[in-house]
Amino acid sequence: MEGLLLFVHIVVSLLLVVVVLLQSGKSADLAGAFGGGGTQSSFGPRGAATILSKLTTILAVSFMITSLLLYILATNRVDADTVLTKGDTETAQKLPAAGGEKDKPVTDVKTTQEKKEKKKDSQ
Repeated sequence: MEGLLLFVHIVVSLLLVVVVLLQSGKSADLAGAFGGGGTQSSFGPRGAATILSKLTTILAVSFMITSLLLYILATNRVDADTVLTKGDTETAQKLPAAGGEKDKPVTDVKTTQEKKEKKKDSQ
């Protein structure tokens, strides 16, 4: 499902780029070259909505919807191998030991609670 949605998202984004590049600018006629923007007074200064402008709106809305759906799918997926979900024990075991033994991994990793309990027992 995520692969299909990603494919649709890429196709929509490419089509959106093409449709936007095909459109003419706001002042593309001869009067726009001399600063006259009110030549099409019956439809206002923008003119009538063409098929390209309608297609641009549809593609832009589709792009936003697929972006939101991809975000929702990405946040719902839980990977155990991410940086945020790795435990402190795994990270500590990969660190070099203190005292000059750089290649020896740390094998005795204790939590602060265990250290406090051991300190209380020794007193």
